[in-house]
Amino acid sequence: MRSNGCGDLREQTIDKQVQLCGWVDRRRDHGGVIFIDLRDRSGTVQITVDPDLGAEAFAVAEHLRSETVLQVEGIVRARPAESLNDKLATGAVEVLASGITVLNSVKGNLPFPVSVHDEENTREELRLRHRYLDLRRKRMNDNLRLRAQTIQAARRFLEDEGFIEVETPVLTRSTPEGARDYVLPSRVCGGDWFALPQSPQLFKQLLMVGGIERYYQVARCFRDEDLRADRQPEFTQLDIEMSFMDQEQILELNESLICAIWKAVKGIELPRPFPRMTWHDAMDRYGTDRPDTRYGMELTNVSDIVKDMGFKVFSGAVKSGGAVKCIAVPGGNDALSNVRIKPGGDVFSEAQKAGAGGLAFIRVRDGGEIDTIGAIKDNLSDEQKQELLSRTGAEPGTLLLFGAGDTATVNKALDRIRQYLAKELGMVKADQDNDQWNFLWVVDFPMFEFNNDENRYEALHHPFCAPNDEDLGNDASQWADTLPGARAQAYDLVLNGLELGGGSLRIHDSALQRQVLQTVGLPLEEAQEQFGFLMDALDVGAPPHGGLAFGVDRMVMLLAGEESIRDTIAFPKTQQARCLMTNAPGGVADKQLEELHVASTWVDPSEEKQD
Repeated sequence: MRSNGCGDLREQTIDKQVQLCGWVDRRRDHGGVIFIDLRDRSGTVQITVDPDLGAEAFAVAEHLRSETVLQVEGIVRARPAESLNDKLATGAVEVLASGITVLNSVKGNLPFPVSVHDEENTREELRLRHRYLDLRRKRMNDNLRLRAQTIQAARRFLEDEGFIEVETPVLTRSTPEGARDYVLPSRVCGGDWFALPQSPQLFKQLLMVGGIERYYQVARCFRDEDLRADRQPEFTQLDIEMSFMDQEQILELNESLICAIWKAVKGIELPRPFPRMTWHDAMDRYGTDRPDTRYGMELTNVSDIVKDMGFKVFSGAVKSGGAVKCIAVPGGNDALSNVRIKPGGDVFSEAQKAGAGGLAFIRVRDGGEIDTIGAIKDNLSDEQKQELLSRTGAEPGTLLLFGAGDTATVNKALDRIRQYLAKELGMVKADQDNDQWNFLWVVDFPMFEFNNDENRYEALHHPFCAPNDEDLGNDASQWADTLPGARAQAYDLVLNGLELGGGSLRIHDSALQRQVLQTVGLPLEEAQEQFGFLMDALDVGAPPHGGLAFGVDRMVMLLAGEESIRDTIAFPKTQQARCLMTNAPGGVADKQLEELHVASTWVDPSEEKQD
C-alpha cells in the first residue's frame, strides 16, 4: 500500500513517485492550496494539494479531519526556500498529491488532540482510557521504541556472552516471596490454585541445576501490592542467572551489560567501574539503601554530641536507643523560611509523611553564630556548637535540619527531605533533562531484618540468598546462631536514587537452605511442602550460582526521562490496578465460578453501609 515511510523522505527522493499511508496530523487551507501533515510511525511529511494539479484529490482534502487514515500518491519535490522547516526531518521536501484515498474516517469527536503540534498536558486518566490514541503521540511512540531498543541491546549483549533465553512458567504455585501473589483457581484440579510468578527466582535456579549455566529471560512478573509511580501489578524484568561465577565476576558482567545498553540507546560511554558502597554505609550516610549520589546533603550522626544536652528531644532519643542526625542545606537560610519548616509547611509535611513528629533546625549565621529555638541554643555549649559545625561542614548561610527518634524513622524522614529539597533547590535537573548517570552498587546487605510485629526474622531480599562465608562459619551446628547476624552475598544496582536491579549469589546446599527457611520462621514440614522440589534439586549436584534481575520498566523510565513507569508501558494499569481502557478487572459469569469450584464473598462497602 505504500512505497515509503512519511518520515523517510529527503532530498534524495526528490522527483520520485511515492505512495504514503498515515494519519492526518493537521490540515491547513491556505487560500486555494491545502497542506496536510501526514504522520506515520517514521515521522511526518507535508502533503501539498493543488486544485490545478489534482482536482479529485483537492475535493477529498477539503473535508479531511485530524486522525483520518489516508493513502496518498504523489511526487516528492523540494520545498520553496521560504517554507523550509528545519525542525522537521522531512522539512526540505514535500509531496505534491495526485491522489488521496480515505482508508478510514474519524466518527465523532476526539477525546484529546493527538497532533505532534498539540502535545498538551492531557489528564492521565483520559490518556489511559483512550490509550490507542495516546500511543499515536510522539512522546509515547518514542518511549516504546526506546523500550524496544533497550531490550534489543540487552539481548544482543547477553547472547554474545553465551546466554540462552529460556521461558519459565507463568502458572506456578504460591510461595512466600514478600508481596502478595495473584492466585487463580484450577478447574481441572478442584480446590487447588495456581499463582502468577512474582519473579522466576526458583525456576532460574533450577535451570542452573539443569546445566544451562547462562540463562536470561525478558520475564513478566506479577505482584499484588500497593502501587506508585514506579510500580505496577504486572511488570517486566530482565532476568539473568549464571553458574560458576563469583560475586565480582557477576558485577563486572552486569556493568558491561548496562554500559552496552546506555551506549546503544543514549550513545553514552559510562565510566567504569561503578562505585560501591556497603548497605550499612548507605543507611548511615543517606538513610536509604538506594541513595541518590548526584548531590550532597548527606546525613550526619550527631548523637554523641547532643546525648547529654538539656534539650530532651535530642538527649531522650539517644537514651532510648535511637539517634539524632542532621542534613546541612547549603544556602538554606535564604531558600527556606521558618514557615516551611514548622508545622503546616511543606518541608515539615515531608518529614511527617515519613513518620517523624517534627523537625528541629539551626541557622548558621556570620561568624559561626547560630540561630535556633532557645531550648537548643541555651543547652549547647561552645564546644558542642563548634563540634556540630565542624562535623557537618556548615558555613554561614547553611541550614541544619535535625531528625531525632528511632533510627529507622530518622533515616526515613531525612532521606525523604533530602530528596525533596534536592528537587526544590535545583540540585538535580528535571527528569526529562537529566544528564547525570550516577550508578552505585550497594553490597553487603544483612541477610535478615527483624519484624517486631510478628516477632520473627524476615529475609531482607529473599530466603535464597547465600550468606557471607566468613559470617556463617564452617560449623553447620552453629548456623542457627551465626545466620541472624550474617551479611548476604547480595547486591543492588542503584541509579540516581532508584533501584535499577538486584540479585545475589544463591544457596546451593540444601542443609543451609533448610536452616535459612527455619530462621525466617518456616517449619521444616512447611518448607518441605512449599520448597521440597528445590531441596531435591539442590541434593543432586547443584552448582554454585547467582544472578540478578533488572526492572525493565524502571530502566526505560530513567532512559526516557519520564516520571512514571506507566509512560513506558503500552497498556498500563492505574494506581488502583485497573485498566481504564478495557475496564479490567471485571466480573465473570456464575457458571465460570461454578466450573472453578469457587464462590465470591465480596460485598460492596457502600451497600454494606446502607444496610
